Amino acid sequence: MSRPLIPWLLMGSVPPNPFADPKDDPYNPLKYIASNTLTAVAFSLILIVAVAQSILIWKLGAKFMLSMTIGAYTFAFGISTRFGLHLHPESKGIYIVEYLFVVLSPCAFIAAEYVLLGRLARYLRCDKYLLVTPRRITITFISSDITTFLIQACGGALSISANDEPLALAGSRVFLAGLALQLLSFSIFTCIFLVFLYRVRKYEPEIYTKDQGLVWYKDWRALTGIMIVSCIGILIRSVYRCVELGQGFQGFLATTERFFYGLDTLPLFIAIVVYLPFWPGRFIPPFTAVEENEEKRSHETVVVPEQK
Repeated sequence: MSRPLIPWLLMGSVPPNPFADPKDDPYNPLKYIASNTLTAVAFSLILIVAVAQSILIWKLGAKFMLSMTIGAYTFAFGISTRFGLHLHPESKGIYIVEYLFVVLSPCAFIAAEYVLLGRLARYLRCDKYLLVTPRRITITFISSDITTFLIQACGGALSISANDEPLALAGSRVFLAGLALQLLSFSIFTCIFLVFLYRVRKYEPEIYTKDQGLVWYKDWRALTGIMIVSCIGILIRSVYRCVELGQGFQGFLATTERFFYGLDTLPLFIAIVVYLPFWPGRFIPPFTAVEENEEKRSHETVVVPEQK
């Protein structure tokens, strides 16, 4: 007979079952049983957005938004793995797949925002009012997005798969650093975007109001309003993830399902669904090869020979 059972038998009672409550289950990384209902709703909505964006790209163009669409598919896949966690809450493999896909997919949403601002500035021919040129915005911030993605991927994989506690702690810190850098980078981008709008309104009133004779939802400024809403959703999610990871994988936020859906899934869903009625392809025409060559020439430095 096992010695830990003896005191309970002498008292005539049954020892508590550590698996009765998911919060006490040492083998359940979520510390709760994932709700199939919430998973089904979230998965369905995100998948619908992904399919709808695919159709819009096919019909209206704006292939530069493809990263957001691909990210929506991978995000939906990550959400779908929660069905497996409902059936097998102790599965570390399913948990790793779910966590990485859910946490890393929004990097694709962020990349689309970076490219969209550059395209909008070129369309309005107001590149000079960006703090960074459109080409450099794309290169700089996409590079930052890829870097933070790799940091998060490495840190996340290490922290949730390592059996050694110090190694897992080191991985979570690397992961947190990647999230913090991503939040900083996107915050800077959002400031650049807002400054751009302010400068266009102040210095180019004719361009700023060029669509005021149209129905409001066809005005290019409607697209910028949608971009602001999308950026706010991404920022809310980024702040939540930083605070959550700061508390640790066993913290209150990480082990409470309503926060996952309310502060992660919902803000990200809003960030991508708002583009459906205001698809950028409706506002920004294709960037032709002629315009691209003109832009390259405009950035070339003309050297004037000195007169003797």
